[in-house]
Amino acid sequence: MAKYPWLDFYDEGVPHTQEYPDITLQQFLADTVAKYPDRVCTIFKGAEITYKEMDALSDCLAAGFASIGLKKGDRVGLFMPNTPQFLIAFYGILKAGGIVVATNPLYTEREIEYQVNDAGVELMVLMTNNYEKVKNIQHKTKIKKIVATNIKETLPPLLRALFTIAKEKKGGFKVDLRDDDVWMYDLIEKFDPEDKPDIDITADDPALFQYSGGTTGISKGVIAPHRVVVANTLQINAWNQTGKPGEEVVCLAIPLYHVYGMVVGLNYGVVVGATMVMTPDPRDVQDVLVNLSKYKATIFPGVPAMYNAINNNPDVLAGKYDLSAIDFCLSGSAPLLYETKIEFERITGGKLVEGYGLSEAPTASHCNPINGENKPGSIGLPLSDVNCKIVDVETGKKEMAPNEIGELILQGPMVMKGYHNMPSETENALRDGWLFTGDIAYMDEDGYFYIVDRKKELIKPGGFQVWPREVEEVIMGHPAVMEVGAAGIPDPISGEAVKAWIVTKEGQTVSPEEIKEWCKKDLARYKVPKEVEFISELPKSGVGKLLRRELQRMHKEANE
Repeated sequence: MAKYPWLDFYDEGVPHTQEYPDITLQQFLADTVAKYPDRVCTIFKGAEITYKEMDALSDCLAAGFASIGLKKGDRVGLFMPNTPQFLIAFYGILKAGGIVVATNPLYTEREIEYQVNDAGVELMVLMTNNYEKVKNIQHKTKIKKIVATNIKETLPPLLRALFTIAKEKKGGFKVDLRDDDVWMYDLIEKFDPEDKPDIDITADDPALFQYSGGTTGISKGVIAPHRVVVANTLQINAWNQTGKPGEEVVCLAIPLYHVYGMVVGLNYGVVVGATMVMTPDPRDVQDVLVNLSKYKATIFPGVPAMYNAINNNPDVLAGKYDLSAIDFCLSGSAPLLYETKIEFERITGGKLVEGYGLSEAPTASHCNPINGENKPGSIGLPLSDVNCKIVDVETGKKEMAPNEIGELILQGPMVMKGYHNMPSETENALRDGWLFTGDIAYMDEDGYFYIVDRKKELIKPGGFQVWPREVEEVIMGHPAVMEVGAAGIPDPISGEAVKAWIVTKEGQTVSPEEIKEWCKKDLARYKVPKEVEFISELPKSGVGKLLRRELQRMHKEANE
């Protein structure tokens, strides 16, 4: 791979290429159990489960799943937040030969119905506060049985008692199972680890049906064999040459149901024998800060909104939390502003680097060097064994020169097999051995890549081309602005116009006219927002990705 310019900028020790073993994801757990059996695997509100215990629990659950009919290749819905039960169920499903279909626990009944029907889910594993939601739509799906767990089952004894008294019923966690549904821990307790089913599972068997966020259209089920998830995990592991296997503590606030959290958090954490601190609600900034500080987290994968919230948290600014143990943070799912990076690194003393990925690969293809140069606005360099090109948007065949804008396409051992039940979409995304990302980007002379925007989110006022991210970056420079989203709205004169939705910093005010004047200094006139609206919160996906289509929907509804 010596011909690629980005290789010259890799951190020392990061391999240009590496070997990827023919193993399954559960082998990562087995290898770590062999090395660090008594190392704490998960911490949840103070309750600890060691790697040896996690392996045994998931073995027993795999036997339990088999006893209720789970067969190799069956798709199993996993519908819960970041808790130890997620890991137990994740490995239990894989060890029984199942395919994990992780579902956002915040989904509505309509969204659940679509995903489980598309994937062909017949068994659903969930937290009890979502039990009634799934029961309500079960008759419209192929779900035959539900395996339920209560969040209190992995709490320490005192908190469990307090939860039972004060929060269980109020939070919707107290339920009575019906229709032969079963408790997860009842299945576990019926079996011993040696009862785990003996199934031939290969690296080419599907491990995940990972649904894209649907931010550019209908949500698609990415088929990810064990092989590609293993490869991506090892690519991420190779990128962090400063890691300390067997000593790391990962704060898992990034949702595990999303492939970013599943690979960069869970799988990477297991590979390095990390203790993973479970944080169920990433929006609970105080809980995140307690976990970071109390357990001396060294690794903290997240999204820009989380790092920005920490930077602006009054208790952090007052020095009430010790975040000095943080060594490495990988930011993904949305653009990381350089100001956010610099301030977070100042507060913690750790490294915060922006990466890039997509569910189709299955999460990371690029990252900025941890110790090397981080160019403002760049997603960094392709990971080991990743080849990238920028091609023209119209035909996808002409390779663009450095600094010329086009569509980012890539190759690598972590690319998906295809989309479930979507042959035309698969054919469009995978062409001639390349994955077409749908992201508009450019590469500089050094091999650093820059995302301009989503191909489908291009704004065309009067035939000109405006990329929302460029507008957002300019507006974010205003001292009163906390967050901003930009998107195209219908316009009777130009066909489409730029609109900006802004969340201001607490105690700050600014007028639409001031924002427009601010933009005129750095943007061509046709890029300046024609409309500016101030809102309390931007619509985002579960992993903090700005939902520009939701902004457009809000505008449409307000103007009907």
